[in-house]
Amino acid sequence: MNFKQIETFRAVMLTRSMTLAASQLHTSQPNVTRVISQLEKEVGFALFERVAGRITPTVEAESLLVEVERAFVGLESLSDSARSIKQSGTGSLRVGAVSSIAMSIIPEAMRLFTERYPTVPVVIHTSGSSAVAKWTALRYCEVGLVSFLSDIPGIEATPLRRERGVCVVPGNHRLARKRLIRAADLAGERFISLPQGSSTRLATDAAFETDERQLMMETPYATTICRMVGLGLGVGIVNPIVSRSMKIPGTKAIAFEPAIEFSSYVLRPTNTPGTRLAKAFLECVDQAWPVE
Repeated sequence: MNFKQIETFRAVMLTRSMTLAASQLHTSQPNVTRVISQLEKEVGFALFERVAGRITPTVEAESLLVEVERAFVGLESLSDSARSIKQSGTGSLRVGAVSSIAMSIIPEAMRLFTERYPTVPVVIHTSGSSAVAKWTALRYCEVGLVSFLSDIPGIEATPLRRERGVCVVPGNHRLARKRLIRAADLAGERFISLPQGSSTRLATDAAFETDERQLMMETPYATTICRMVGLGLGVGIVNPIVSRSMKIPGTKAIAFEPAIEFSSYVLRPTNTPGTRLAKAFLECVDQAWPVE
């Protein structure tokens, strides 16, 4: 599998047309068809179904596109760095972060960083912990901020914070006056949860021996949970950095038992000394971290 094949595949997937992809790549439609055919033989499965002159991506093609897009993020980052070096001579800083940190901590950290380095461009990439770890291992990002560790070689991890989850309830809720909410207190409550399969979801579900919650909604973003709670749609358990940073009106964050730990880690590429900009950015992250 070579870059020409991947570039051609991506162009066809994005345009949904061999002809448009050929125009975009400044080549001929037969050449695009030939390259796609070669790629299909190499990967061992069909990428497109051809019906009445139209092409439809297969499920396998859609899955492959996800991985291809992750790779192109790195290429785009290299282009961004080259442009910034040309424009300012200072280079740029690339940071990967999970959504909980990107939405709560990064904005304030960026404000502090920009005060110190107003001419340095910063690129923030956001995805799950595994994707951020891959970006860091491949050195697409100088720094990665994640919520759990992945078994991916090429990275060094340093603990950043460890927090106990809080239960977020509407301000006028029957539990809003409590100083501590226990699992049994949520019996019968409409519960807004993180998605199935996440490590935090597993830990949260395990906290309820007799689970009488009404599991009504799921979302991968703690900020969305807090906003839904503020609208009176239910209650949820989130990383406290989100509730402290967002300060969404109409919500109250209360300590929860049994304890559900939310950990955060800094990732760096192995055998690579941290750059001056990366170290400065992490100092800003530390300053921006909300405290009770």
